[in-house]
Amino acid sequence: MKEIVSTQDAPKPVGPYSQAVRLNGMVFLSGQIPLDPRTGELVTGSIQAQTERVLENLRGVLKGAGLTFEDVVKTTVFLKNIDDFSQMNEAYGRYFTINPPARSTVEVARLPRDVKVEIEAIAIERR
Repeated sequence: MKEIVSTQDAPKPVGPYSQAVRLNGMVFLSGQIPLDPRTGELVTGSIQAQTERVLENLRGVLKGAGLTFEDVVKTTVFLKNIDDFSQMNEAYGRYFTINPPARSTVEVARLPRDVKVEIEAIAIERR
């Protein structure tokens, strides 16, 4: 049976979706953009600053599910501009330092609110 994960440590959904869904020991985290959950304001500026905010939002959802970045097995990174890859990767690497997850990174035509990056994740519950 699926369980909805909800937390105050990440932006509230702005549509008909959940921050994350737990099912059969797996947690599927919706894509996060660089929106500050406390202020509701977008983090603008560098791709590194936006990536850090996105990953902090994912950390909040993981925490709400009782998990950490070590439990993440797959991420998908959506970039507005693939030329930002190396700078995004530098920030991303500070969050996944040990046994990083599998990852796909793709350039997309446009992201919500014209942000530079969105990241989604899949995590597993360790027994």
